[in-house]
Amino acid sequence: MAYFLGVDTGGTYTDAVIVDEAATRVIGSAKSLTTREDLALGVGRAVDAALAEAGVAPGEVALVSLSTTLATNALVEGQGGRVALVFIGFSDADLERGGLVEALKGDPVIRLAGGHNHAGMEAAPLDLAALEAEVAGLADQVMGFAVAASFATRNPAHEVAAREVIRRVTGRPVTCSHELSANLNGPKRALTAVLNARLIGMIDRLVAACERHLAAVGIAAPLMVVRGDGALISAAMVRERPIETILSGPAASIVGARWLTGEKDALVSDIGGTTTDVALLRDGLPEIDPQGARVGGFRTMVEAVAMRTTGLGGDSEVHLITEGLEGGLRLGPRRLCPVSLLAVEHGAMVHAALDRWLSADAVGEHDGRFAIPMGGNAGGLGARDMAVLGRLVAPMPVAQVLTSRLEVAALERLVARGLVMIAGVTPSDASHVLGRLSAWDGVAAEKAVRLLARRRNGRGERFAPDAATLAQAIVDQLTAQTVDCLLEAAFGEDAAFAAEVPEVLARHPLMAAGLRGHRGVVEITARLGVPVIGLGASAPSYYGAVGARLGCRMVLPEHAGVANAIGAVVGQVSQRVTGTVTSPSEGRFVVHLAEGVQSFADRDAALSVLEAALVAEASARARAAGAEDLRVTVARDIREAEVEGRAMFIEATVSATASGRPRVAHG
Repeated sequence: MAYFLGVDTGGTYTDAVIVDEAATRVIGSAKSLTTREDLALGVGRAVDAALAEAGVAPGEVALVSLSTTLATNALVEGQGGRVALVFIGFSDADLERGGLVEALKGDPVIRLAGGHNHAGMEAAPLDLAALEAEVAGLADQVMGFAVAASFATRNPAHEVAAREVIRRVTGRPVTCSHELSANLNGPKRALTAVLNARLIGMIDRLVAACERHLAAVGIAAPLMVVRGDGALISAAMVRERPIETILSGPAASIVGARWLTGEKDALVSDIGGTTTDVALLRDGLPEIDPQGARVGGFRTMVEAVAMRTTGLGGDSEVHLITEGLEGGLRLGPRRLCPVSLLAVEHGAMVHAALDRWLSADAVGEHDGRFAIPMGGNAGGLGARDMAVLGRLVAPMPVAQVLTSRLEVAALERLVARGLVMIAGVTPSDASHVLGRLSAWDGVAAEKAVRLLARRRNGRGERFAPDAATLAQAIVDQLTAQTVDCLLEAAFGEDAAFAAEVPEVLARHPLMAAGLRGHRGVVEITARLGVPVIGLGASAPSYYGAVGARLGCRMVLPEHAGVANAIGAVVGQVSQRVTGTVTSPSEGRFVVHLAEGVQSFADRDAALSVLEAALVAEASARARAAGAEDLRVTVARDIREAEVEGRAMFIEATVSATASGRPRVAHG
């Protein structure tokens, strides 16, 4: 009998499930707080509890699969390690394209001559000596390097050469853009490579943590990881390409939602601690985004489910809007540690600070907020940033960390690097105040929300008379922003509105009137036309009101809180590779391969050589990703133009996809 173990590591919780493959049912599940300082602790607690509930011995587990939202959360929150970009054959203007400057956030860039042209021929020599000198000085200041060369997808020789030099000189991980995408658009490839390099340390720590615990308890099964399109890849492969795990958790949740509910057409909305992820299930399959995954404002070249990810979750930061007379609320996009959670392990410090702030007549600028050291690589920090970090030896009130207003920006930079986390009021705290949650310290939650309620709006009045009133307003705001998320996704997937902006339609006054069922001189009614599958541990707390507001059927399946972990073990392994044949002159056909270019006088011969190379590469990758019993499909897209009555070859794109079930351990 085969038992599969699924693990999902999110920003707040790590989930584990045991699935009986023969009976296709969940026989054990567990949740544990994600322990960012040592991920192995949270993974271990969840895995051990799930095994115990299922009554399954570690040696009986035949497959382990992992999904995660850590990479997605990092991009949404603008976090990640410091990296350097090696930019070959591009101009300064190219840095301004595709969101590269925003993604780099001031990290170093090494610009070099070189690269290739559209036909794959060398545009200029690559100065490897200059590269060696530049990277040697950066080795201790960055955690990894991204390499992008012009037209590297037509000839990757310069990226490969640069990678070898960087690895030899620095020993740091190197991401080459041609390994992540076969598409043109160099700046966008460079962006994807930068984000990949930024995530390598984080995903490596997660995989290593999972492997450590599996070995410790005696699970010898293969470890797989869910990719952003829902397919599985081996843990070894994902360490090199962590960018492929963006939207891993959401993709797994869609697979899990289909498996749990049997619904074929629905919006799947997964609320976690950091994000709300919405995708469309159409005829039982998730939609794939042809333009690449968009996360945290960045459009990457990673093939993934068509997912709208918004910084809205149970642990989203609560902002009080003080502009105008009435004021208001806004949630996210940054995740905070809920005060009620911080108080579980640091209760004396948290309660002493809250009591001190509540005893004062006025609320201070930083009252109600705490700073938590997270550890990590502090290379490249300025003196002021290091001074702030040096004071933060344990969780403490933010006001005690800062000695001047100039240090506020330093603290924000440390948060962006993931070296510090802020604790403050979140919807999770509000739910404790309202009695909807009881997992953490509800008394601390009430004090923190009561303190926040004392802040003043534009009229000089308190935002709320008591904690319960503000807590209800926070939950109502979560409902309103969730409705907006779902409507944006619905309009984005409805072909009738393809020319419109979904964000505008979702918030249009006519839409709001329709949802209210406006009756006047004009009568307007609007509702969502498909059911919503609500996933996430907190979905039952919030999504009833969301379904009522949208007038749709709300499906809240059993095990909704661990759907990601379920989806992690019911997927398939799949690898797709793409190549191109171009024709720089009549009668000459050039095949662009990873090892260089080959020229042919015959079109069909060129296509056959490319197809054979791609089938071999896709099959090799699928086996390396952990697949067996492979199925390979090939697709050709040949572009031709008619010139004077005869077809003229322009370009052909060939794709080979190898799929199979994951390899399992046989006891």
